Amino acid sequence: MEIVVSNKTSRPLYEQISTQIKSQIMNGELKAGEALPSIRSLAKSLQISVLTVQKAYDLLQTDGFIETTAGKGCYVSVQNQDFYLEEQQKKIEERFNEAIEIARTSGIPLNKLLNLLTLLYEED
Repeated sequence: MEIVVSNKTSRPLYEQISTQIKSQIMNGELKAGEALPSIRSLAKSLQISVLTVQKAYDLLQTDGFIETTAGKGCYVSVQNQDFYLEEQQKKIEERFNEAIEIARTSGIPLNKLLNLLTLLYEED
């Protein structure tokens, strides 16, 4: 498992870690039941605080991507990939609805909203 973090981005380190692990689960690099590195070993390899890795793992567990077994470690959840995709799509829909409401009340046409979405999506 390869994780790369950067202090030069506005995203917090724990978010960078959790996003990369989620991505590796979604694209099949990490399989259901596979063990993740221990919090201490990942913190050491990334040269960051154990608390930062703990926060990333907590977020992953809250979102259903990993399961933690006391004394044994963290493992990729056995829930299927369709569940993950459905959950992520629901979150995206909620945020799109908020953005659409703001655009409508502000008089921003659909084509400008689509251009903005495209620009933001292709950024990074």
